[in-house]
Amino acid sequence: MPVSRNAIGTAAVGGSLVLTLAALIYPSMLGIQNTASNQSRIIANTQWGPLTEADRNFVVFVRSAGLWEGPSGQLAMQKGTTATVREAGRHLVIGHAALDASCRRIAPELNITIPNQPTPQQQGFLATFQSDRGRQFDTDFANTLRMTHGSIFNTIAKIRSTTENTLVRALADQANDVVLDHITQMEKTGLVNFDQVNFQETTPPKLPAAQVTPPVPQPGAPVVTLTVPPGLSTEGVPTGPATEPSPTASPTAG
Repeated sequence: MPVSRNAIGTAAVGGSLVLTLAALIYPSMLGIQNTASNQSRIIANTQWGPLTEADRNFVVFVRSAGLWEGPSGQLAMQKGTTATVREAGRHLVIGHAALDASCRRIAPELNITIPNQPTPQQQGFLATFQSDRGRQFDTDFANTLRMTHGSIFNTIAKIRSTTENTLVRALADQANDVVLDHITQMEKTGLVNFDQVNFQETTPPKLPAAQVTPPVPQPGAPVVTLTVPPGLSTEGVPTGPATEPSPTASPTAG
């Protein structure tokens, strides 16, 4: 099943960015492209352990991913033509709401600025889903989300195995559970073109940094919150252990 070129391999712009300013706040490891120069550099020493560039960028990435994948899940529940696509959408909505809650809890503790909008590339994916109809929606949804979740899966493992920050480590544990569930849900649709998805994961498009960088939030703007719609059952959806800041947490790896 071919994957829409609008959905994968292109990045629609979602408004202009001041790249220099954005780079100061969100350097590297965003979208599916890694442009970091020194991910292991320690940028802060916290009571939960040292915080590296990779740690900070991971928190930003998880937040940014939820800002488009959560709404994508809502679209799937509304527009999906099969029960498996609609079920995959339910898992996205619930899983990313849980991850978003963790990001919003730990970001202030670690002095991390989190975005209120996804990257322009991610906005392009979402715009494609909004315009798709019928079977085309199902196919684009399953393949795009399988590609993006597969792309971050290895990064989660790397963060989990290398971070010395207990809050970031807990977020990686939670993200591992949620992302693996989402990968599985996309595969259950029966629509994933594995050859195409594997190619996109191993040979991502070389995009300008502005396309894979979330817009800088406006000063004083309320923080966007992802929530589970009232009445939507969360039964059977893995959300992983919540990431709770603890004033007594050890500052070193344990």
